[in-house]
Amino acid sequence: MDDGADGVQTRPALVRQSDTMSRIPRRRSGGLVEDFLEFIDETPHQSVREVADRVLSRCRMLTGAEAGTVFMLRGGGEEPWLETVSVQNDVLQTTEIDFTVPVNGGSIAGYVAATGRTLFVDDAYAIPEEWPFHFNPAFDHKSGFRTRSILCFALFSYSQRTIGVVQLINRRIPQGDIGPFLSDHEAMIAPVNHLVGRAVERIDSIEQIARQNRLLEQRNAELCAARARAELLRQETERAFMATVELLGRAAERHDVDTGNHIRRVNAYSARLAELAGMPADFCEQIGALAALHDVGKMAVDKAILHKPGRLADHEVAEIRCHTIYGYDILSIHDRMTMAAEIAYSHHEKWDGSGYPRGLAGEDIPLSARIVAICDVYDALRSSRPYKAGLDHGEAVRIMTEGDDRIDPPRHFDPRLLAVFLAHHSDFAAIWDRLVDEAAVADPDHLGLR
Repeated sequence: MDDGADGVQTRPALVRQSDTMSRIPRRRSGGLVEDFLEFIDETPHQSVREVADRVLSRCRMLTGAEAGTVFMLRGGGEEPWLETVSVQNDVLQTTEIDFTVPVNGGSIAGYVAATGRTLFVDDAYAIPEEWPFHFNPAFDHKSGFRTRSILCFALFSYSQRTIGVVQLINRRIPQGDIGPFLSDHEAMIAPVNHLVGRAVERIDSIEQIARQNRLLEQRNAELCAARARAELLRQETERAFMATVELLGRAAERHDVDTGNHIRRVNAYSARLAELAGMPADFCEQIGALAALHDVGKMAVDKAILHKPGRLADHEVAEIRCHTIYGYDILSIHDRMTMAAEIAYSHHEKWDGSGYPRGLAGEDIPLSARIVAICDVYDALRSSRPYKAGLDHGEAVRIMTEGDDRIDPPRHFDPRLLAVFLAHHSDFAAIWDRLVDEAAVADPDHLGLR
């Protein structure tokens, strides 16, 4: 008894182990090479499973095997495995094809995949315990099939990398008994190992790519659907946020006879003035929604002061002016309200620093607040109040240009923004007309805005 490669004891009557088939001379296979190539190519566009079925049938025909299995090597990491792609058995009707075998020395197929060697096993049940590979009789016990002789060899790629394993079982001899596989069978199936292995590798690679493409397409479809759902959710959230902003703005204006309409107009003016001033679309969109909250701090002011018909005392004026601070305190707690908070805090600041509550001047005043300041004053001039009549557009523009006893345009407004407003004042007249008409349609009893 001699020790073979890897310490495996080679017993000619029991197990024979050859080196990889790359050492089998091609001339020994005779015309089988061409036969196998024609056999593979005669039916184009075959799947790996179809090719494996045909290869296994031909190998069984050449060797007389009554059963067999073709495995493909899967997994490129530390734990590769063999995946079954074809199972044939003349004795049993077998449908169980989806099983795997780890690539290690524990099983015959796993050992062949790991080493690239060819094994001839004359009696699967007589393999000594100390050998590095073993036969698993579980299938025999379950099915009643009896495994005896085995010929197991590797399939190689063009670069001599193992890509799969073919296992042939129970060679039927002419007398009908089970006999061992012969050394000559190794030469017979050499084309399978080399040329067919490469063909199978090519087809398998194409299938793997196609499978990955299908998975990618499926994943892309799932991602598109997820993005669509996320976008719908974002839009719903944004609509809910905008509705909250509008309701909060209306709540701040509930003391006004023109409830809600003033804030809609200031929103529209502010978005248009920001656009005319060359601000980015995102800025215009934000200010077109958040300008409505410029007076939200009035909700914290004593309502008796807000509705007092006569002249306000100094302490009452001071309380009214605190609405800017109250508004900032209300809005500054949320990141989405950053612009709204700065508008509420600073829309009564003046370009020359004479405004409140902080006495900011020039560009120290946030741009959003400077825009709203112009729009708020224009709408206030146009709007009717219990203590005054509303002005027409021309008179409002004149006061925005020349001033009156309360408004000093050069001292109060950002000169660049005021110039933009005056150059496009007809846009603001159009916004007023449109929104006033819409309000009249929505509430026909609500009159006297012009």
